[in-house]
Amino acid sequence: MSSQIDIDITVPNQTRYLGMIGKIGESLAYTLGNYQGDREELAYHLNLVLTEAMANAICHANACDPTKEVKVSISASDKSLIIRVFDHGQGFDIQQLSKEKVKDTDEGGRGVQIIFKLMDQVQYLKKGSGHVLEMIKHLH
Repeated sequence: MSSQIDIDITVPNQTRYLGMIGKIGESLAYTLGNYQGDREELAYHLNLVLTEAMANAICHANACDPTKEVKVSISASDKSLIIRVFDHGQGFDIQQLSKEKVKDTDEGGRGVQIIFKLMDQVQYLKKGSGHVLEMIKHLH
């Protein structure tokens, strides 16, 4: 039996919502019907990816502006999981950022690299007046 899950969430542009969004990713990992892999590992990865992507949208793209919002869209099928995080920022070259060397002493810069490592496909695209970070995980 094939199943499709679609989740759309919009939250205020505040970091206090990071934990909640991460937990939604974790919960989703345990509800995927035909997933044969390590659910605990997938739950951890989804929490981490969602938290990193949301933090980047809130703090960098939306410049911590409390009047803005962040929208998260998650679609899961038997074959793949697609996470989209929408922001109102100016955009950046995600491919270049993913390749930059980050020193252990650097405060930030690891989020995008973590996302690239844990997800199968990542792209950052212009969408309306902002951008969308699209992350795809294949569920073999």
